[in-house]
Amino acid sequence: MPEKKTTERARKDKREGKAPSTQSGEYVREEMDHIRKGKHGARSTKQAIAIGLSKARRAGVDLPPPKDGKTTEATRKKAGRDYSKGQSGGAAKPSARRSRATLKALKREGHSAASSASLSRHAKETARRRHA
Repeated sequence: MPEKKTTERARKDKREGKAPSTQSGEYVREEMDHIRKGKHGARSTKQAIAIGLSKARRAGVDLPPPKDGKTTEATRKKAGRDYSKGQSGGAAKPSARRSRATLKALKREGHSAASSASLSRHAKETARRRHA
């Protein structure tokens, strides 16, 4: 569940007419903060970003799933589910057992995924993959 501050910042971005990717950046930032503060970890920077984007989609940010060929079928499916969940309005109460299991698994992961070095490495890597 995203924090109130994060949702408010994302809504402010929307009011200002900013892109959905900018709005979802607030949720990614929140995720990085959680990892840095020790709330939980992540296996990689990529996973930490994915968690943030998933939260954003579920919170109602108009961020559609990636196009065919960009990511795996499983990722696209998950993003589609998150997106439709966020667009439908009323969110069902999440399974406490499942939430606990997810958090427990994330707590076992490392905290270097949100370090400035790994974020920089990830940014350079993705920039290199984009066309000039």
